[in-house]
Amino acid sequence: MLRIQDISYAVEGRPLFDGASATIPTGHKVGLVGRNGTGKTTLFRLIRGELALESGAISIPRQARIGGVAQEVPSSDVSLIDTVLAADTERSALMAEAESADDPARIADIQTRLADIDAWSAEARAASILKGLGFDDADQLRPCSDFSGGWRMRVALAAVLFAQPDLLLLDEPTNYLDLEGALWLESYLARYPHTVIIISHDRGLLNRAVGAILHLEDRKLSYYAVPYDKFAERRAEKLAAAQAENTKAKARIAHLQSFVDRFRYKASKAVQAQSRLKMIERIQLISTPQEAALRAFTFPEPEELSPPIVTLEGGVTGYGETEVLKRLDLRIDQDDRIALLGKNGQGKSTLSKLLADRLPLMAGKTTRAGKLRVGYFAQHQVDELRVDETPLDHLRRLRPNEAPGKWRARLSGFGLNADQAETLVGRLSGGQKARLSLLLATLDAPHMLILDEPTNHLDIESREALVEALTAYTGAVILVSHDMHLLGLVADRLWLVSDGTVKPFEGDLDAYRTMLLARERPTSKEPRAAKPKRPSRERLLALRSDVRKCEERVGKLSDMQDKLAARLADPALYEDGRTGDLSVWNRKYAEVAEAMDRAEAMWLKAQEKLEAAEAI
Repeated sequence: MLRIQDISYAVEGRPLFDGASATIPTGHKVGLVGRNGTGKTTLFRLIRGELALESGAISIPRQARIGGVAQEVPSSDVSLIDTVLAADTERSALMAEAESADDPARIADIQTRLADIDAWSAEARAASILKGLGFDDADQLRPCSDFSGGWRMRVALAAVLFAQPDLLLLDEPTNYLDLEGALWLESYLARYPHTVIIISHDRGLLNRAVGAILHLEDRKLSYYAVPYDKFAERRAEKLAAAQAENTKAKARIAHLQSFVDRFRYKASKAVQAQSRLKMIERIQLISTPQEAALRAFTFPEPEELSPPIVTLEGGVTGYGETEVLKRLDLRIDQDDRIALLGKNGQGKSTLSKLLADRLPLMAGKTTRAGKLRVGYFAQHQVDELRVDETPLDHLRRLRPNEAPGKWRARLSGFGLNADQAETLVGRLSGGQKARLSLLLATLDAPHMLILDEPTNHLDIESREALVEALTAYTGAVILVSHDMHLLGLVADRLWLVSDGTVKPFEGDLDAYRTMLLARERPTSKEPRAAKPKRPSRERLLALRSDVRKCEERVGKLSDMQDKLAARLADPALYEDGRTGDLSVWNRKYAEVAEAMDRAEAMWLKAQEKLEAAEAI
């Protein structure tokens, strides 16, 4: 059980927590929510002991392991599968010690503990997690240095999931995942055997993977034992009740104040007026939760073009001489709302760049409306903003002929206030940078807006504001996102990008989710087993190495068992007065025998895996 008791903490004089308390029962899955900047990530650091509380206490069970995703797995020559296996430090240490241990009792302890933590199935579990996060069998054997930072973040997530800490702290885990990876993570976390706390703005994840919400607001923590949608309903009721009470209180204050204003200076009524002033001072308005108005996005409206605005016939595109997508026969009208589905690496971003005219057509024909303007937002563009310029500087450079008042109005329309307008981009939050990038993408009132993961770094209120803006927008929308809630509210057409082409997906998002999850579960009826792929040379060498190590371990234990048997056969051990020594040697012999049983089972399993691989 995690107990947070009356904690207080401030950053640069700004209080983030003031007497905040909460209790998280062991094994519960909890979503930590709150507006950006309220202190959610700071709470994680306090729980991990990285920051010192000013007052209060945070307690967790003794010996409980706390785990979270590292900033990024370093670029190294270590394979993905070995990187994940190394995350279980206890298993790695025991496996290493098993190679050199020669004390019978310690060998038996090691084998028992390895069995307790299910060490023999570790490789299969690690491979399953990596596959769920988008790495196929070949990828898992490649070194980390082959992958970009975003993909190495997935490896870091796989590592902490594999280690299975008693308290798992995840901060926006879906930011580096595609829709398929996010749905797999939802399913995995729902089955996770220990306590989980997730910072997330993904309503789908907060509804399906967790059973409770921890809300951080007004420097306090409130625990709701319900998923997010139920929490939102209760919170709305709480806000309405607080507002109603405040309305009554304000009316009472106004009534009393009118008496004071009329009779304060009349001698016969002065005492009564003073009495009413004291009554006004005693009336306290209920402290309603912070509920800043939705900072809506204001997308400029494009003029209407004759349909279609884009057509592709027999299109082929890719990079250099490599074809990524082909057989593209697509049509887009200005009123289309299209979501692109498909696993990472299948070509969603490639199609987005082609439609944005940032990638050439290698073959086929494309037709665009003559006056077509396209707005393009991709997550990497947030990182391409000029960090040494302010948002005003960006607009001054792009719209030099506009008045400063117009620049500020544009920024305000995307939720960037006067102070933020003059703050260097390098000091803005991730959400504020995303808002600026969305503003720049829509600056020319595009007829078609292409959004590739627009919600990363946006809090839930900002995501709802984006939904409203896209609903009101009169241009076409092409959307790539791992946020099922956003896709469900915005998209009315689904395109599946897979197998090197793009086709309409006839079902809805729920059908797509069901199809993806079904792939993770083995089917009961298989008409014919697919021919397994022949293992790589590296894989065979690794399996042979495992068999060799198992053989060496069995040989070492066998020698030890022979020596103990010889010792037990010594008649001197059975002389009077040596019963204590006899019991010690009998116990050692039993421990080694038990260790031998486990080592032989491990050897047989390794041999079976090798034989199966060589038979393919």
